[in-house]
Amino acid sequence: MRKLLTLSFTLLILLLLSACSGNKENAETQDNSTKKKTEEVFKIGAIPDQDAAEMNRSLSKLADYISEKTDLKVEYVPSVDYAALVTAFERGDIQLAWFGGLTGVQARNVVPEAEAIAQRPMDEEFHSVFIAGADTNINSLADLKGKSFTFGSESSTSGHLMPRYFLTEEGINPEKDFDGQPNYSGSHDKTYKLIESGSFQAGALNISVWDAAVAEKKVDTSKVKVFYTTPSYYDYHWTINSVDEQFGEGTKQKVKDALLSINSADQPEIMELFQSDQFIETNNENYKAIEQVAKEVGIIK
Repeated sequence: MRKLLTLSFTLLILLLLSACSGNKENAETQDNSTKKKTEEVFKIGAIPDQDAAEMNRSLSKLADYISEKTDLKVEYVPSVDYAALVTAFERGDIQLAWFGGLTGVQARNVVPEAEAIAQRPMDEEFHSVFIAGADTNINSLADLKGKSFTFGSESSTSGHLMPRYFLTEEGINPEKDFDGQPNYSGSHDKTYKLIESGSFQAGALNISVWDAAVAEKKVDTSKVKVFYTTPSYYDYHWTINSVDEQFGEGTKQKVKDALLSINSADQPEIMELFQSDQFIETNNENYKAIEQVAKEVGIIK
């Protein structure tokens, strides 16, 4: 009887030790999983439509701000062009991206679970401007027939998609009615420089970049004039990838809250690039019209 009791006691001790060991292993597994998530880099990107040095400075500060607010390790990763950013977003190499209306639509088409979460107030009613050399006789869209013309990036909403749309509404076919094929400068700042230098007679770009260039005297308004401003449309916004599984439950909301907490009074160096005082909420539905226009002009199917 005594031997049986001793054996039972020994088995009980072994079971307790095994359970403790299992709990410890589970705890270590959870700790390692949490550690892995916190060590992963949350990467943000932006379409390269402005001066690269200014974008690097402001967006690196934005990465630091989001990191401080969310406890994520955040890094800004520059993109060589618009298409490269969409591709990186599709692959999951970019978790948060500053897109134009068109690139945002393209990104969400290939990543259906992605969400547009924040924009500037001005992006609810955004505009493009058409500019021309001051010494040209261009004063309306109709006057562009037979003139040389440059868009911005081919994937730009405000530098290509919407200007093309308003040109076609005016009865102008960019492939047939200009002096030669339309050019694509690659960015808004390059567009106004091409007009200023006389390389092209006219072009179209983002109104906020134009206004900033005028205010900062980056463009010579004695050589370049605005002759047409488009009707309004939705444009730039932040789109977030599917991130909660990779970085932890609630990450998407934390990042959104961080963006919405930024203001120009406390973070002027961040918001200077965006030419805005703050970001406001947005959603995917706001860009359905952009998608429709892109389909109408044949840029997306």
